Amino acid sequence: MATETEMLSRITFNPAIFGGKAIIRGRRLAVEHVLGMLAAGDTPEVILSGYPWLEPEDVRACILYARRLVAQERLDAPISAPNGDKA
Repeated sequence: MATETEMLSRITFNPAIFGGKAIIRGRRLAVEHVLGMLAAGDTPEVILSGYPWLEPEDVRACILYARRLVAQERLDAPISAPNGDKA
């Protein structure tokens, strides 16, 4: 299995593509789009079938990239629970 560094090397940035957003291996497929498909309920298999050049490791790299970003988040204000109470 690839290391996190190897996985993240699949995520690239190009100012000429989507304004420099994170993309997969220099192609015109944004990490944001893959994550949106996963959030909408698409399976990795469905995503892979829609993009023949995409590899399973690319989908995993997107998830790893998102986890890394979320791990760096810090909130200054308390979050409200769904019922309106402070969490």
